[in-house]
Amino acid sequence: MTLIDISPMISEKTAVFPGDQSFERKVHMDCDKGDHLGLSSVTTTLHIGAHCDAANHYGANSPGIEQKDLRIYFGACQVFDVTGLPAGVRIKVEDIDLSAVNRPRVLFKTNSFPDPNSWNSDFNSLSPELIDELAGRGVVLVGIDTPSVDPQNSKKLESHQALLRNDVSVLEGLVLSSVSEGEYSLISLPLPIKDGDASPVRAILLPKGDLKEPLVSMSD
Repeated sequence: MTLIDISPMISEKTAVFPGDQSFERKVHMDCDKGDHLGLSSVTTTLHIGAHCDAANHYGANSPGIEQKDLRIYFGACQVFDVTGLPAGVRIKVEDIDLSAVNRPRVLFKTNSFPDPNSWNSDFNSLSPELIDELAGRGVVLVGIDTPSVDPQNSKKLESHQALLRNDVSVLEGLVLSSVSEGEYSLISLPLPIKDGDASPVRAILLPKGDLKEPLVSMSD
């Protein structure tokens, strides 16, 4: 079975949204220093590296990440390559062939946030109209290889609000630079963090056919 890792390495170097909590790992015990075991703790934003947002991140009185149905993050998926778009623009309906959407999870490869350890604010994001269209075609999850489905300076978070009204889940911070456009299976399970507004994930793709039938179908 071929596993395609689409998660960035998480470390103190990992770039986070300006003003958000950077990743820090504190070592309390170390076998290499004579301790009988290794022990450490971390301080970090939950929106670190590859991660999935919960609805309470952008909607009042909405559920936390521990209430998400894990089946959403496991199954049939397709990647659309939209590289070459102008810096900073949202991906619009006309930028992809909607007739080609035939899987319930859709990831967008933009290559507009090339280095997870170096922040750039002109990454591509999604338009709310595109999310509406995808939801209407049975898509239950969208993902992108940038820190957010909205631009950095967005205050209204139009695309996050489109996720909320359509009950569509999201993966952000993926690494798709080495992934070709096409059909895959996705595994990207969140941690059950009580009332968490997000969870880091270890996201992987498998070539089409390496998993059995998807747990969420286009008709569900």
